[in-house]
Parts: sequence; structure tokens; C-alpha cells
Amino acid sequence: MRTPLGWAADRWTLSPRVLRWATTFALVMGVLIVLGGGIVRVTGSGLGCPTWPECEAGSLTATPELGIHGFIEFANRTLTDVLVISVACVIIAARLQKPRVRSITRLAWSQFWLVVANAVVGGVSVLAKLNPYVVALHFIMAMALLTAIALTWHRVHEQPDRPREVRSVAKSLSWLTLAVTFVLICAGTLATGSGPHSGQAPDGSPVQRMGFDWLAVTWVHGLLAGATLALGILLVLILRAPGEKVARERAWFFVAAVVVQGVIGVVQATTGLPAVLVILHVVGAGLVWIGAVRLILDVQPGLFPSVHIGGPGAVTADSAQARAAVR
Repeated sequence: MRTPLGWAADRWTLSPRVLRWATTFALVMGVLIVLGGGIVRVTGSGLGCPTWPECEAGSLTATPELGIHGFIEFANRTLTDVLVISVACVIIAARLQKPRVRSITRLAWSQFWLVVANAVVGGVSVLAKLNPYVVALHFIMAMALLTAIALTWHRVHEQPDRPREVRSVAKSLSWLTLAVTFVLICAGTLATGSGPHSGQAPDGSPVQRMGFDWLAVTWVHGLLAGATLALGILLVLILRAPGEKVARERAWFFVAAVVVQGVIGVVQATTGLPAVLVILHVVGAGLVWIGAVRLILDVQPGLFPSVHIGGPGAVTADSAQARAAVR
């Protein structure tokens, strides 16, 4: 059966530049949706819209009676709509490439389904009155979305013919760095869920918190941050060969992101968790995760190789599989 996108692809073609801009748009929106979630949390607006998918019974939008909290929560839901539009742009731009690269189209659709899944989890968190574990899952799902977006961005922006020769020890270390970074982010959700910014109802009454000791979880989170930084620095020191230049540059970026994030974390923990710093720390977590994903993509270039899009050098998944079969 012919799909609308297939019908459109038979008639129109979009340039690779459009696809690159679309993936950048989606990447920016992915970070902004994390920012929006942080603002909702620190302002206590998680129940500003008391139900879902409506904002309140009988109204999809916030009403004046819901006040500033309703406005903030509804604005965050509207931001999700813009995110959906950005992902739709990636899907359309990927499908209307000539020739089509099926792996990019699949990645684009994975972004869409992750947005839908995370919206449902966000709705469940409202219906569950901001259960801290559901809220933590909501954040982890946002990191999964950033992963798909970063993978797509990498596929269409990086030059596939750049020389990449990385030693096996660096590849193993990059996997360890990614794993520790993920545990670090999970520990961050436990620290937030146990602390004073774990959310509140619009009337100011606290919501359910995780039953962990906030100081102990914060120390564990800090130790994991130190381990992540040490792994990043070790990668910088190991990646010294000429063919490892791209990977070394990515490792430096990752180290810088972890350092900035660590400074923000220490300052916020020692100054009473001011709302602005908490928001910056939430956004920083997303940027650190993107850095970890891009680090492993450059340290292991054969794991998820970028491709030519458009022009005579373009390849499709089908043609690549055919060549592999011939070999």
C-alpha cells in the first residue's frame, strides 16, 4: 500500500541541507524539552494541569483559574507539540531524499515513537500525582529521545570518509564511560526525587518523595561524577595517535561538559539548591549525555557509521546490504 510520504517522495526531493537543518532543529528542541521539564519541576507546576490529556476537565488548554502553574505546565505541553513538529520535519526530509537512506528514515521514526511514549509517561506522572519514580522514568525517557536524535544528527552531519583509526583499549573505555554516565544520570534522578525540588502541588503542599537519604544519594551522585570525569580524562590521554584526532576532540568536549556540569552541581548543593542552578543542572545532564553518545560514535566509527546523503556518493540500506552480500 502506498503511503502519503511514498507518494510525496515520487514527486518531490529535498536537499541534504534540509535534512541537516531538520536534525539540528530536532536536537535543539530535544534539549529545550528537557529545559521545560526542569522549569516545571522547580516552579512546582507539575500538577498545574491537574489531569491528562486535557489540562483540566473539559478544557485542553490552561484556564485563568489554574494560575501561573497551569500556564507553565501547559506551555511545557505545547513545547512537546513543537518537538513533534521538529521530528516530523526530520521524517519528511529523510523520506524525500534521493536516493533514500532507510536507516535514517527508521531513526527519524524512532524519534517520533519515543516522543509519543514519553508524552504518555508524562501524562501518567500527572495522573499518579507526580509519583517520583514515574517522574524519574519520564526524565530517563527524555535521555532515550536525545540518544535517537544524536544518532540521527551524527548520521547526516559527519563525513564518512574521515580517517578514523582508534585502538581497542579506547573503544572499551568509551563503553565504560557511556555506562557510568548513564548510572550517573540515574543517580541524579534519585537525588532530585529525594530532595526539595522533587515537585509540589499548585497549593504548595509537597508531593510524594523517594525514601532515600538526600545527602547520601548526593554523595553517591558526586562520586559517580568524579568517576565519569576521570574516565573522560583517561580517554583524552589515551587517544594520542594521528588517526584518533577526531575522537580526542570529542573526548575533550565531553570532559569540558562534565566539568561545567560538576561545578554547577557543587555550587547548587552548597547554596541551598537555587532554582536557576537546578534548571541549568537538568539541562547540563542532557548535554553531558549527548556528549557521551557522540563520544562513543567517534571512538568507535564502525559501530554506527555516518553516510553520504544525496549526490552520486549516496548509499541506501538496501544497496549497502547487497554489497555486503557480494563480499
